[in-house]
Amino acid sequence: MGKLTTHVLDTANGRPGAGVKVELFALAGDTRRALKTTTTNHDGRCDEPLLEGASFATGEYELVFHAGDYFAATGAQLPQPRFVDRVVLRFGIADANAHYHVPLLVSPWSYSTYRGS
Repeated sequence: MGKLTTHVLDTANGRPGAGVKVELFALAGDTRRALKTTTTNHDGRCDEPLLEGASFATGEYELVFHAGDYFAATGAQLPQPRFVDRVVLRFGIADANAHYHVPLLVSPWSYSTYRGS
């Protein structure tokens, strides 16, 4: 069976993004359904997969990373409004038997992602 995992890397400070709130939603057209809310651990990872087993299915999903709150908590000097605040990543799962790893590399000024392994 497949699974969905993530992690956060704080590229501004060269360390894991520990304590980042992450929300997961399932998308169906204009409908957005909350599936899970978690916080990254000391290594910037979630303690368990966001989806796995019977709950892991093909479809469209959205991850919301509360990056602005994370950087504010680190004491970073942020403009108001924040340039990078909540990072929203919409993606599709086409193979329910695969491992989808969706990391976030983030700073107060930029972010990127990729499908990892």
